[in-house]
Amino acid sequence: MRIVGISDIHGQSDYIHEISEVLQRSDLILLSGDITHFGEKDDVLSVLQDIWNYSDNVYAVPGNCDYPSVGDFLTEEGINLQGRVIHIGDYQLTGVGGSLPCPGVTPNEYSEGEYRAFLSAIAMHVSPDLPLIFVSHQPPFETVCDLARNSMHVGSKAVRDFILGVQPYICFTGHIHEGVGIDHIGNTLIVNPGPLSNSRYVEAEINGSGVSVKIVKGDRVISSV
Repeated sequence: MRIVGISDIHGQSDYIHEISEVLQRSDLILLSGDITHFGEKDDVLSVLQDIWNYSDNVYAVPGNCDYPSVGDFLTEEGINLQGRVIHIGDYQLTGVGGSLPCPGVTPNEYSEGEYRAFLSAIAMHVSPDLPLIFVSHQPPFETVCDLARNSMHVGSKAVRDFILGVQPYICFTGHIHEGVGIDHIGNTLIVNPGPLSNSRYVEAEINGSGVSVKIVKGDRVISSV
């Protein structure tokens, strides 16, 4: 399965068209939150229509900069991974949106306790017999993907503990714009491509032998495993 992961679009749809060929050849497109920039239903619809021009195999979680109506619309369209476990072929998909409290105020924030409750409920529905693909806007704690500008780890310990317990094949994340990179928690690959601006995205290939991942900026691979 060829997966394209995109995070932190923030309503900047122009960059979607720049990676149109990548989207067209993908089997699955995953959006790791902040699809809009403090947007509502009409804003997320506009972004999704641009993506649907190239593929309708899209699933997403809302980010902290997405108002609740964004998540509601994703749910209406049947593509919201928040709190769901769905099956696609031989794989499972699940996700969690929002973020921990940020400096300033954003419309979709949760405490560590709320994340633990969300993720505990998800874990009950995960089959140990199928590979799991996890999408989390909030990165897990203590990886390169949650390093903020002050060089402090600002990820979620609840998300990290979920990954340790369930061991997805891969976690697509975002939120921390400067936390671009690929890391591991146990056997799980963690990848944050950074915001879509400057045509940043991640391309992953998942098959019976494992996972290969590359972060691309424009026409240049900036990190891969």
